Amino acid sequence: MDKSFEPGQIESKWYAQWESNGWFKPSGTGEPYAILLPPPNVTGTLHMGHAFQHTIMDTLIRYHRMRGYDTLWQLGTDHAGIATEMVVTRLLGAEGKTRNELGRDAFIERVWEWKQQSGDTIERQMRRMGVSGDWSRTAFTMDAIPSQAVVETFVRLYEQGLIYRGQKLVNWDPVLKTAISDLEVVSEEEDGKLWSIRYPLADGSDSLVVATTRPETMLGDVAVAVHPEDERYAGLIGKTLRLPLTDRLIPIIADDYVEREFGTGCVKITPAHDFNDYAIGQRHNLTPINIFTDDAQINDNAPAKYRGLDRYDARKVVLADLEAAGLLVEEKKHKLQVPRGDRTGQVIEPYLTWQWFVKMDGLASRGLELVESGKVRFVPENWINTYRHWLGNIQDWCISRQLWWGHRIPCWYDEAGNAYVARDEAGAIAQAAAKNGGTAPALQREADVLETWFSSALWAHSTLGWPDETAMAERGFDRYLPTSVLVTGFDIIFFWVARMIMMTDHFTGQVPFRDVYITGLVRDKDGQKMSKSKGNILDPLDLIDGIDLEALVAKRTGGLMQPQMAKKIEQATRKDFSGGIPAFGADALRFTFASLATHGRDIKFDLDRCGGYKNFCNKLWNAARFVLMNCENYAAPAGAAPAAVTEAEKWILSRLNHCLAEVETQFAAYRFDLVSQALYEFTWNEFCDWFLELAKPALNGDDAAAADSTRHTLLFVLEALLRGLHPLIPFITEEIWQNIAPKLGIDAPTVSRQSYPRAADIALDNSAEAEIEWLKAVVSNLRRIRSEMNLAPGKTIPLLFAGGNASDRARSAKFGSQIGFLARVESQRWLEAGESEPAASAAIIGDLKLLIPLAGLIDVDAEKSRLAKEIGRIQAEIGKCNGKLSNESFVANAPAAVVDQERQRLAEFSTTLSGLREQAERLAAL
Repeated sequence: MDKSFEPGQIESKWYAQWESNGWFKPSGTGEPYAILLPPPNVTGTLHMGHAFQHTIMDTLIRYHRMRGYDTLWQLGTDHAGIATEMVVTRLLGAEGKTRNELGRDAFIERVWEWKQQSGDTIERQMRRMGVSGDWSRTAFTMDAIPSQAVVETFVRLYEQGLIYRGQKLVNWDPVLKTAISDLEVVSEEEDGKLWSIRYPLADGSDSLVVATTRPETMLGDVAVAVHPEDERYAGLIGKTLRLPLTDRLIPIIADDYVEREFGTGCVKITPAHDFNDYAIGQRHNLTPINIFTDDAQINDNAPAKYRGLDRYDARKVVLADLEAAGLLVEEKKHKLQVPRGDRTGQVIEPYLTWQWFVKMDGLASRGLELVESGKVRFVPENWINTYRHWLGNIQDWCISRQLWWGHRIPCWYDEAGNAYVARDEAGAIAQAAAKNGGTAPALQREADVLETWFSSALWAHSTLGWPDETAMAERGFDRYLPTSVLVTGFDIIFFWVARMIMMTDHFTGQVPFRDVYITGLVRDKDGQKMSKSKGNILDPLDLIDGIDLEALVAKRTGGLMQPQMAKKIEQATRKDFSGGIPAFGADALRFTFASLATHGRDIKFDLDRCGGYKNFCNKLWNAARFVLMNCENYAAPAGAAPAAVTEAEKWILSRLNHCLAEVETQFAAYRFDLVSQALYEFTWNEFCDWFLELAKPALNGDDAAAADSTRHTLLFVLEALLRGLHPLIPFITEEIWQNIAPKLGIDAPTVSRQSYPRAADIALDNSAEAEIEWLKAVVSNLRRIRSEMNLAPGKTIPLLFAGGNASDRARSAKFGSQIGFLARVESQRWLEAGESEPAASAAIIGDLKLLIPLAGLIDVDAEKSRLAKEIGRIQAEIGKCNGKLSNESFVANAPAAVVDQERQRLAEFSTTLSGLREQAERLAAL
């Protein structure tokens, strides 16, 4: 093995071998274990959320593969209709072309070309993370079989009366000119205004005042609503108002939706441009009036003066006209939630338009039943409440999009507008002929496509070949459905998880997965959401490969429209990453993700933890080099367990048992943070820090049997540990294992196909654990005293034992050589009965007292002087901390993290001061 661990040199080598040898493919034997990859968009690149979830999925797959399961990790990508159209449209724009100039067929051809050339970026990046999915089975939502599944699903649902076409209110992006899903709408609080407008009664006897944040939509008002129990307006209900700026009369209606205490208690009702108003309009049989075109200009349903105006230009004219008419009562500042399209950034319009819908009430009821009955389990279980809330308040699902790229809706129309839903055009023609006496009229296919969530909802069974029976047999439909677990984020529980449960059950009679593990959202170290505008985005590949400061600045500021924002982000980046980002390697990044995978909602990603886990990889690498150097001319008996001659060997094997038992428990609970913690603590604290040290006396001693047994145990434990760590950190464990396995007579090509170590196969030894824990306590206390006395590492010390019991005396005799070696002790003896204790530094372990006489060890006067100066310095620091924390302004106004940090510093300084004072008291006795 090389002297130092260089991740870049081993990662590409091992991944290529794993994939080329087919080690990621299902074995076909053992109990099936399958995971669906939430298909990332072909337009995407690997972001921190992807990298986090992929690490979790890969860890589960590698773990179960090593446990003998027949593992399938179904990979694939989503065609991402809107996102992909936008990318290709921008590319065309750079060429001076538009998609309309190309036409639909030519445009789609260009999209396919782009997808083939550039759409697999994220797959290449996934390989860098070590993803061990079966790439030979990777699917794309617009491949032949998934596309067949989409058509079959649509037709069957239509024939069952569960799909229909209707005119309803939808989220409308006036730039993309398509309906979009709620998930694609980002609502944030913005500064706005609230206008109060007077609506006169038709008979001129009185008026009502309504407040609105969107005065331009009043041109589409169809009523004003008041609360039925509001005494102020009881006599006006049923009367009519004259809608300002129009020639229309509108009624005053009563509805419980109105809040009497808000504003004047009067609400304008515009069903075509507000979701709540639409519901009120439905209850009161009000005919909605749409006043917008598809690009948010005023249409012909409004008075001529306003037609053709952009919505915000129309707002200015409407307000001016209201003021001129004396009907604008008040204008004031107002905070409001503004919905914007996540891709265009434009304000989304509630828009009345013809769309295709899926009836959801029956499907939702069944979907809820499957989860409530336990057939699908949420982890953590509290997410069932979110699932239950969404399904309990479900609306029919708008599945159509006004795009070109996607699964085209399988419907054809004749000139009279009759619709024919069929699996292909021939089927539609046959239906039309049957309706028209045997002669088929000319048909025109539906221009709309299905939203991407429709095809994604079929992912569990379409990727297994449904509905093609031959493909189903080839891809193991009956074997791998239901899949074992879905790893996904909480933001798509409704949009994807719930719909997969409903659709898979409806068409296959199976649930798509047994468990749903909901991950948190990866945020920065301060808990802020990562975003381009905040300048806090981390690219997982930059953490793997490293990036210099200038490249990082360019990446974070590139594409920002506002120079002021770019400058601010540049300054923050230069401050926080003055040296750029070092190369941590994939293993360190993966271990960091695993250690953060709690059951919480948010995950605070601190770059320093990556550095800590890179150190962990280095520690493991150096431990392996130590073992190999001490086993250079040794080969263990093939297949034999170590004899475990020494107590240290018995202890480390017993501790390995505990570690593996904890790992098995926590894997079952999806507590990857506790899995990583158990493996980390065993590796670093018990194997590296203690067993390697405890092995040295045996390796360097005269007992050949103990030396060889220790070598065997070193190799055995390290090899088992490498298998235990492999699901988390696959690259470094493979590299080291290739060097360790031959020493144990293991002839196998890869650690990834070895069995996962089991606690049940390794002996517990409570007696050895007690013995070594005693030894560790003695050595740790002696090392602490040496550190407190500032003794040079090479300086030996005398040791006196006092008190204690028969067990302590027996252990001190048994481990005398280890104590001498590990704590640099030159002599050891027990105080005789009646012998007084000398001036010494002491430590107490139960009834046992460890004494290190001070005489002759240190220059007492110099040490007293040093301690006095250090005590003074620490007291000054404590004074500074107390000064800040006693300042009410600091505590009230400083960030909570800063205040907590100051309190932590105070606690640490106080502990240090206490130890220094104890040491000074000991010296004063000399």
